[in-house]
Amino acid sequence: MNATERGIREQFPLWNRVDMNHVRPRAGQVHVVVGCGTSVHIADSIAATLNAQGVMSRAVPGNEWTRRRNDYVPATVAPHVVALSRSGASTETVAAARASRDAGLEVTAFSCAPGSALCKNADEVVVAQTHPEEGIVMTASASLMLLMGLRYAGIAVGPEATRAAEELLDAADPHLRAIIEGRSHFVFLGGGALYGVAREGALKLQEMSLSQTEAHHPLEYRHGPISLIDERSCVIMLYHPDTAAEEAQVAREVMEKGARVLGLGGPGDVTLPISSPAFVRPLLCLPVLQLLGEYVARMRELDTLAPRHLTKVVTIA
Repeated sequence: MNATERGIREQFPLWNRVDMNHVRPRAGQVHVVVGCGTSVHIADSIAATLNAQGVMSRAVPGNEWTRRRNDYVPATVAPHVVALSRSGASTETVAAARASRDAGLEVTAFSCAPGSALCKNADEVVVAQTHPEEGIVMTASASLMLLMGLRYAGIAVGPEATRAAEELLDAADPHLRAIIEGRSHFVFLGGGALYGVAREGALKLQEMSLSQTEAHHPLEYRHGPISLIDERSCVIMLYHPDTAAEEAQVAREVMEKGARVLGLGGPGDVTLPISSPAFVRPLLCLPVLQLLGEYVARMRELDTLAPRHLTKVVTIA
């Protein structure tokens, strides 16, 4: 077991240590959740959850928010900004926080680096300790920032959710090697708050294994992208309980076309039931997607501790 896998398997106790310091959205505030890379995909899931909880929100990449703020939120609106960065040093995210405060906007930071540049450019801060062996690829830290966002939105994420996530990972583990065998095209499908996690699953597998990946809303996949499905494809369906029947139909269609399907919360070649509520499913599924990336990388004889062209902190001089 390498350090990447240890970080994935040993992340669950870290979830139970997260302290939100009573940080919560104020009534009536519009929110913008910013981040880069993994963090902006996590931001997408957080924004969807905030909206579902009655807090108007959207996710925006860091540099887009700094340079084109009014393309995303009208100039007449003064949103509260939630900025995500594991290191607290990502150039675009720090710049977005700084520009937001310069414009008179309040900023909340979610990070794994106390005292970082991001934290110093925020009005309130939530910090979590990530796994000590986490390398370039974000695993535990991504889960921790998603957990912060769900709690920020008012979702109860406690020890029961932690246990459910660990049990789902244990249930998935014996099936992952078989379902990826001979597959080189990976599709992640999820709706609502699961869409951001689907995007993160696609990114994780891409950077860990240099594989062809894509992410879509489940029914949107039939509108063109399904043309790529064949016997080299593996589809990871993140089932939402509200639309599970429709998503199962998509799963059947891609299976008929040669794909293997990993069903998280619904039917597939491998079916892994999830009984937890919809709001916590993005967090529960994320470790499974992380471990899937590690296993595909091993299948391709790649080292996830040294992913090609990547650095732990992306900075711009």
